[in-house]
Amino acid sequence: MSIPAFARPVLFAAAAFAIGCSSTSTAGNASAPATPSEQSSPAVALGQTFAMSPGQTVALPDRGTLRYVGVKSDSRCPPDRQCVWAGDAEVAFEWSAGSAAPQSFGLHTGFKDKSSRVLGGHSLSLVSLARGEKPQAELRLDATP
Repeated sequence: MSIPAFARPVLFAAAAFAIGCSSTSTAGNASAPATPSEQSSPAVALGQTFAMSPGQTVALPDRGTLRYVGVKSDSRCPPDRQCVWAGDAEVAFEWSAGSAAPQSFGLHTGFKDKSSRVLGGHSLSLVSLARGEKPQAELRLDATP
């Protein structure tokens, strides 16, 4: 069977695409990837600010973990604009205490009473939230009085 000359580039591109999409690398995959509980997370110190990116998990002093899920909503006034209200962004987190099931919650940039939450014996506060598609959150963990 002869393939017309005009169809050859299309068939070649389709074959290359199919091969590229189906190939997987097995180099270095001697074992299954570690689960989140098996991976070591950076530890957070009390009384200091720390930064987190969406999807990142940190270890808390009480052996719990905190995961930055992402920005749930963002109605903040754009930079270099004059707005009647500064707006608000809600940042979604998951907190796990030991082997307990994760608890989901949100912290806000525009409401002072919703910018912190007690996690066990600690208070977590949202200090600031950068702008962009995957904004970094600056947080602070303090001992509760």
